[in-house]
Amino acid sequence: MKAIGYETAGPVDAPDALRAFDAPRPEIGPQDLLVDVRGVSVNPVDVKLRQNAQPEGGPRVLGFDAAGVVVEAGAEVSDFIIGDEVFYAGDVTRAGSNAELQAVDARLVGRKPTRLDFTEAAGLPLTTITAWEMLFDSFRLTEGGGVGQSLLVIGGAGGVGSILIQLAKTLTGLTVIATASREETRDWVRDMGADHVVDHRGNLVDQVAALGQAPAYVAALTATDQHWPAILELIAPRGQIALIDDPAALDIKPAKPKALSIHWEFMFSRPMFATEDIAAQRDLLNRVSQMIDTGTLRSTVTERAGALSVETLRAAHARQESGKVIGKQVLSGF
Repeated sequence: MKAIGYETAGPVDAPDALRAFDAPRPEIGPQDLLVDVRGVSVNPVDVKLRQNAQPEGGPRVLGFDAAGVVVEAGAEVSDFIIGDEVFYAGDVTRAGSNAELQAVDARLVGRKPTRLDFTEAAGLPLTTITAWEMLFDSFRLTEGGGVGQSLLVIGGAGGVGSILIQLAKTLTGLTVIATASREETRDWVRDMGADHVVDHRGNLVDQVAALGQAPAYVAALTATDQHWPAILELIAPRGQIALIDDPAALDIKPAKPKALSIHWEFMFSRPMFATEDIAAQRDLLNRVSQMIDTGTLRSTVTERAGALSVETLRAAHARQESGKVIGKQVLSGF
């Protein structure tokens, strides 16, 4: 089958940053599906791995969002049959979706929204799982909860922020404050449903205070180390902070006087460790698929980058590295 991967970690403009090659047809386990990949998206994790994680034993195939059609099911799979249309984010420890076929644990797979094509559906899984787990696992919110409280989303126009704002406004009673620094990103987060918009390039403490808010929850989606002092100052006592980026260091001692809770969100934890509740990702994807189909949630895709090829994938990686992607960028399959 066709696949695109990398053999040497490094910059996107290196001649061999990504290359096409022929890969063997994936073998599936008893709980796996084999999926004919029809759409993929690019996420920051793809860039981080390509830059820093040296593959062993040949090229590594990236891609941790996909939508496609089931072509084979493992002996223990009962929820899917051949021909089902699905979407998923998969497992960072296995070969990714930048290939014609992908093997994926069926417990991580949801049914594709019928109102979206495969390419657009591929823009949802990873960011949706991340946002959902932030709200309901890290923050331990319940649906309908959070009335009278607020959530600050730092980096609201990115992929995670775009769906997090929607989920928070749809499934909780939280007031959502999103940060954005450009006119187009401010417009975008308002369109996603943010109640207030502040500029993360300015003084966050003063801007949030001017809204009369002391957020009980902060989703730190980007540049957490840069915004850390402001987060600790503006958050309410006994507040909750969840982060997804990779700050070199964080001094959490100043969080003690307010008795703050700090959470790491990493949506690959369930698949990596095969947790007892691994199927929670399947269930939430099915729920979100239904919400897309009823119009309760909307797609966060802003850029269709063409059919999957070395050239289009390299360009998508470069766009991710620019830090200027709004929402999600997607590619169709080979």
